[in-house]
Amino acid sequence: MELAKRRGFIWPSFEIYGGVAGFYDFGPLGALLKNKIIQKWREFYVVREGFFEIDSPSIVPEEVLKASGHVEHFVDAMVECQKCGAAFRVADLAREQAGKDIEGMTKEEMDRFVKGHKVRCPDCGGELGKIFDFNAMFRTAIGPGSQRVGYLRPETAQGIFIDFKRLQRHARGKLPFGVVQIGKGYRNEISPRQGIIRLREFTMAEAEVFFDPGDPHHPRFSELAGEQLRLWLAKDQEEGKEQLTEVTVEQAVKAKLVCNELMAYYLALTKRFLLDLGIPNEVIRFREQTPGQRAHYSSETWDAEVLTERFGWVEIAGLAYRTDYDLSRHAQFSGEDLTIFSADKKRKVLCHVVEPSYGIDRPLYCALEHAYVQEKKRKYFRLRKELAPIEVGIFPLLNRVGMPEKAQEVYGNLKLKGFMAEYDDAGSIGRRYARADEIGVPYCVTIDHETLKQNDVTIRHRDTTKQIRVDIEKLPDVLKKLLNDEIEFDKAGKPIETTSK
Repeated sequence: MELAKRRGFIWPSFEIYGGVAGFYDFGPLGALLKNKIIQKWREFYVVREGFFEIDSPSIVPEEVLKASGHVEHFVDAMVECQKCGAAFRVADLAREQAGKDIEGMTKEEMDRFVKGHKVRCPDCGGELGKIFDFNAMFRTAIGPGSQRVGYLRPETAQGIFIDFKRLQRHARGKLPFGVVQIGKGYRNEISPRQGIIRLREFTMAEAEVFFDPGDPHHPRFSELAGEQLRLWLAKDQEEGKEQLTEVTVEQAVKAKLVCNELMAYYLALTKRFLLDLGIPNEVIRFREQTPGQRAHYSSETWDAEVLTERFGWVEIAGLAYRTDYDLSRHAQFSGEDLTIFSADKKRKVLCHVVEPSYGIDRPLYCALEHAYVQEKKRKYFRLRKELAPIEVGIFPLLNRVGMPEKAQEVYGNLKLKGFMAEYDDAGSIGRRYARADEIGVPYCVTIDHETLKQNDVTIRHRDTTKQIRVDIEKLPDVLKKLLNDEIEFDKAGKPIETTSK
């Protein structure tokens, strides 16, 4: 986190005014990385899955969220310190002080747990008061002097459900079909104390997969049927067992560990996405929520979790089987017919929904933590090449004899070719390499004496510190192939011996 703040990935918002918990800014490098993660998610769900993408407002009228159940159910159990008045989320205190997950307990059960385990205020040690519900949505008014209540959306999903009549026509009656939305979500967290992991404003990427409940089949299920999943089943959690059940996607469906093919398919796709961010397989698991933990709209939910050194297991995505809850509720409250005429079944269908819902900020943190490498005095981010905010660094070896001019020419040409490049001529070449390594730049190009004579340059590989020599006119093509893993580094140019790291 020190490196991420110092080098412009993420830092607390409103710092010059003392900051506000639950808000973080993405700096120049963080914004680039975040956008690349979003684009990768879009490639998975919009390009490969063929889902439609929409963009709806962040402010939602109260009647929409009454229909969806959020006004009644989007609550956290809260408690205040009787001594200092600080407010806390009860489940967080229980997890931190007693090592127990009490999500899903009734308020009475939580109260007994807090008293029985002597859970106290973490700020002053005072006794805690009565537990009560707190609605975590940000409330606002729509229009000046208006009595029309609105809320900042707690999820992007409702915009998709509201647009269903138009979207199903766009799908031409073919099921299953999916719709995605990427944008801000808001949650008025009671006492966020986990940095970027628990935010009050965060970026969501959600997909709603509409299907006939009588045919929960994915047309390309066979492609992921053999993918291995590590499942922490709800029944094992309730029995206090931390064992994981390792099965293939196909086995999970046949054994009824997962409700249907669509859910199992998207569990596997979630794993593939996380692997593509550079997160190792051994730190990925899927935890089935217990009945008491599930949201009001869900009959089965799986949390994709990643093990981190700083925060332990972190939920990255939630995959919920929302049944027909949302469409039937909105049909009831609006009076609109939200069925679809199935082109295949020649009948009307009230669709069920499987929802893969991601936060983008959390996988960004996990990608950074798992890319962080410390080798003796060398510290750097070994980010996947396609995620690196800066793809190539351009350095003149010395600031004289025409090298800066040539380096600027190379830099300008690479930018015109679409590379995210950075020019650096400050300090020794070793320091510049170290700075580039720190922010995860996969390749650095150095312009030296030989460049002025031979019109070629040195390319240095971040991970191995190996160097090769390449003609300037071939440089854009070579870099493109290296970044796309179309050629091995040692075969991309003439290897050179060097003692410089």
